[in-house]
Amino acid sequence: MVLEGWPEVQGIPGWNFHQRHHRVHKDVDQAGRGLCPVDRLRCPNYTWDLGSRYSQLSQASLLRLYHRFRALDRNKKGYLSRVDLQQIGALAVNPLGERIIDSFFPDGNLRLDFPGFVRVLAHFRPVDDEDPGMRDPKEPEPLNSRMNKLRFAFQLYDLDRDGKISRHEMLQVLRLMVGVQVTEEQLESIADRTVQEADEDGDGAVSFLEFTKSLEKMDVEQKMSIRILK
Repeated sequence: MVLEGWPEVQGIPGWNFHQRHHRVHKDVDQAGRGLCPVDRLRCPNYTWDLGSRYSQLSQASLLRLYHRFRALDRNKKGYLSRVDLQQIGALAVNPLGERIIDSFFPDGNLRLDFPGFVRVLAHFRPVDDEDPGMRDPKEPEPLNSRMNKLRFAFQLYDLDRDGKISRHEMLQVLRLMVGVQVTEEQLESIADRTVQEADEDGDGAVSFLEFTKSLEKMDVEQKMSIRILK
């Protein structure tokens, strides 16, 4: 994805999905108990539960994600590690690849299960064209909403998780993005200008609200979407 006016942040790369055939277990209930995860996805209640919690992902999308999850789990551990995600070529060459990988392992977790894998990728589901007023206000905000997409992008900058992007954090992102292509003095000038333009309250940092305002004309819904997750 590209956030206009900000150092470029690459979105989660496209995934190569491979269909595999799995044996369907017998004598299971509608919740999918007793099944391996991919077979559980074929059970209506289980699929609805995952899909509703993670931004209404379709059963087909969940199956594709599960096949990708299995392909990444080369040692068949039942979970993914950072090393597994680091094997993804597009992430390996992405300047912010490690920060994207961090988002899969919150709170210092070392293992990524399938629901956690889905939860992160659900942010990249294309936004429906339906009227947002149609959504039940009692339901949690979908993970693929504009605000949640922006929250995901914001945390790639806000490394210390203090709710603000400091000049130092902006400078760190710039260094990752441009490497040695520009001088340190030029990087500092760009960081200063970017923060100053977004910093409305003059505290020398960019809050999430200021971040969203600076990107209000940006088509975040389109730029932070993976069509295959529709």
